[in-house]
Amino acid sequence: MRVGVPKEIKNHEYRVGLTPPSVVELIALGHSVTVQTGAGLGIDFEDQDYIDAGATILPDAASVFAQSDMIVKVKEPQASEIALLESRHVLFTYLHLAADKPQAEGLMKSGATCIAYETVTANDRSLPLLKPMSEVAGRMSIQVGAHYLEKEQGGRGVLLGGVPGVAPARVAILGGGVSGVNAAQMAVGMRADVTIYDISNARLAELDMFFSSQIKTAYASKAAIAAAVKNAHLVIGAVLVPGAAAPKLVTREMLKTMKRGSVLVDIAIDQGGCFETSHATTHDNPVFEVDGVIHYCVANMPGAVARTSTFALNNATLPFVLKLASLGAEAAMAADAHLANGLNVSAGKIRHQAVAEALDLPFEPWAA
Repeated sequence: MRVGVPKEIKNHEYRVGLTPPSVVELIALGHSVTVQTGAGLGIDFEDQDYIDAGATILPDAASVFAQSDMIVKVKEPQASEIALLESRHVLFTYLHLAADKPQAEGLMKSGATCIAYETVTANDRSLPLLKPMSEVAGRMSIQVGAHYLEKEQGGRGVLLGGVPGVAPARVAILGGGVSGVNAAQMAVGMRADVTIYDISNARLAELDMFFSSQIKTAYASKAAIAAAVKNAHLVIGAVLVPGAAAPKLVTREMLKTMKRGSVLVDIAIDQGGCFETSHATTHDNPVFEVDGVIHYCVANMPGAVARTSTFALNNATLPFVLKLASLGAEAAMAADAHLANGLNVSAGKIRHQAVAEALDLPFEPWAA
């Protein structure tokens, strides 16, 4: 198969779909790889590194799309990239369609087969291609939250871990999944006062065993979340409903009870965000203020640590890339139900039920 890697064009997105070591694996199996010039510069890979791995360098995205059967990316295609897609293409990348109807409609119009990293599943019902970026975003959320709590950033002027004689900051983490756990690990390491909220009692029990006395846990009732928001210095939104829009857990009314200079970090912003007042921001302009509360809602948080993120992502995606390239999309999905769960759009149809429901579009399941 002819595999293409365009340069990412989303604001401050430095990651790349395939690293040179991943290219080597594809070439070894007899596939060809084309890479847009400069695609790897954000993580310090020169064009020559890709040439040495066996890839061909092309001057622009249009050339890559024209000469490829499968496009491997990181972030959702922008409008100019959607215009390059044809029905013969397989697109393998993050899509996050539940919060992006124009993108979904563009992909439907293209006729391409679009497989989303974030809805590919595993035997334990986890999301193996979302997990590495959830780990990164969870850990980053505490770093950026601590930064924006600083007074010169508009924050309350609170040190996350406190000092002897002064209490640490209170951190409320909404969601006990991969992002939430990684956020908690970082917050605990910085000696914050951490509480994780979740609606699964079984999960809360697991977290209690895992962290022991390092954190507190609480059932995520509306009343508990309202109390948490009122008292917290830093709130991390880390909820996920696979493929669907994130539930709005924190309302504007709750926000009004928060201390001025408190910080919200919305990891769920790719799926629409879990705070009512959230809207997507960029690394260029990452925060905004509502009712004196700082909101950090960058939609590609892991792009800030692009090298770590790219290698972590390639570790997870490469086996699926190899399977798609070797078998073709139809046969690969027929052979692997977990990969088939990643199919969001094909032949002009929405193939993922949660996406269809979130966008109020017809759902037509794919049949092998």
